[in-house]
Amino acid sequence: MIAYLIGVDGGGTGTRVRIADRSGTLLAQGSAGPSALGQGVEAAWEHILSAIQAAFHSVGQSTPSWSECAMGAGLSGISNLPRRDRFLVMNPGFARIALESDAYTALLAAHGGRPGAMVASGTGSVGEVLYANGVRKQVGGWGFPVGDEGSGAWLGLRAMAHAQAAIDGRASPGPLAARIHDQCGCRREDLQQWCTRSAQFEYAQLAQLVFACADNDPFADALLARAAQAIEDMALALDPSASLPLAIFGSVGRVLLPRLTSATQSRCVESERDAAHGALTLIQHSLNPSP
Repeated sequence: MIAYLIGVDGGGTGTRVRIADRSGTLLAQGSAGPSALGQGVEAAWEHILSAIQAAFHSVGQSTPSWSECAMGAGLSGISNLPRRDRFLVMNPGFARIALESDAYTALLAAHGGRPGAMVASGTGSVGEVLYANGVRKQVGGWGFPVGDEGSGAWLGLRAMAHAQAAIDGRASPGPLAARIHDQCGCRREDLQQWCTRSAQFEYAQLAQLVFACADNDPFADALLARAAQAIEDMALALDPSASLPLAIFGSVGRVLLPRLTSATQSRCVESERDAAHGALTLIQHSLNPSP
């Protein structure tokens, strides 16, 4: 009865879906708001279903019954087992759900299920590797604000701390602090209010200011160097021998790629597929497991 395969890439900034028929032919794609489980399981389902409906509507097709669909989903935050279980319990009727981390579906997209490593840096950051013996390992991805080094939210949090220090006179004011003051407020009370109402997504938006100021602000440039080093550290932890192909994913990771060492760049492979395609591979493997 399954007519459609749906691949979902759900992170802290947005949700992307790819829809294929049973043979794997891509039919449509769509997007919606964030579906990281840490931002709410109900909201995750709302945005996933909205993205799927948008995909079908984009090709002039009405949304089929969920019972005709099998979904592979790579979602940020599934390591939290209560949230993972609640997500599965809230299944609105999909015939099959294969659920993994967004890191693993990115790994599938990058290397097609073959051995390799992947580091993703967007709103958050995480790395994952598949070794030749079939063993998987994940590094990073501990979550904001303690972990997610080298990510957009990590950059934004440190940029905000710098802007606060500039108001105090503990740091030299510069272009980055000025841009943050323009956007978030130039008084102590303004920045305190902004921080009180802001979370991971809002901090990640400040990363754009760090990149914009890197050419003429030493603090912004040094912050990006630290972010690039965080990606290097994850890549090394995943593959100490540096023998596996490496893929860099995410809006921040792709921009930081030229800042990585030449040795790391030489291992990097381009992936024409994104994590939503990797999620399609996930559900295909679930429906047709290898013998």
